[in-house]
Amino acid sequence: MGFSLGTVRQWHWISASVCMVGMLLFAVTGITLNHAADIPAQPTFNSVEEQVPDVIMKQWLSASEQPQKLSVEIEDWLYSNHQIVLPSHYSSEWDGTEFYLPLPRPGGDAWLALDAETGEFVYEDTDRGWLAYFNDLHKGRDSGTVWRWFIDIFAGGCIIFSGTGLILLWRQSSHRQSTAPLAALGVLIPLVLMLLFIH
Repeated sequence: MGFSLGTVRQWHWISASVCMVGMLLFAVTGITLNHAADIPAQPTFNSVEEQVPDVIMKQWLSASEQPQKLSVEIEDWLYSNHQIVLPSHYSSEWDGTEFYLPLPRPGGDAWLALDAETGEFVYEDTDRGWLAYFNDLHKGRDSGTVWRWFIDIFAGGCIIFSGTGLILLWRQSSHRQSTAPLAALGVLIPLVLMLLFIH
């Protein structure tokens, strides 16, 4: 039994160490999300309206009748002339005449629309700041597959941390008389709030 208790303690401190920074991040952003309306934010906007050179447009359109991606030449031109950086993987929309590229991200949003007939494009970018960035990471908003996997694994680590903590509380409750009442209070407080104040 001593070995089992030692194993529980080991799992408890390991999960606490691994999840410590994540728990702090999610706790702080939980507060900022709960008071999002009370925290002032000043998003910055960037808008570009320009025309892609005809030579580059013709090369792009001749390569595919229904393009799903911009050509490397167009992407290089956008970067060198307007510092517009496109992700390596993206989903676009094509209606026969216009190429539309949504570019959502944590803490901001952007989009690019390119007219295939004229070569004219419009690019708009909105940056809502670092606080919005971390709030969106908390929600997993537009954060990609790797971050979503991290949230799931992190949640599993928190379950291990909480579960082993509960076992340790139960094992040591005989030495600390206040353990059971405090644990019961931790269950009753959210339960009462849900029943009485959430409609």
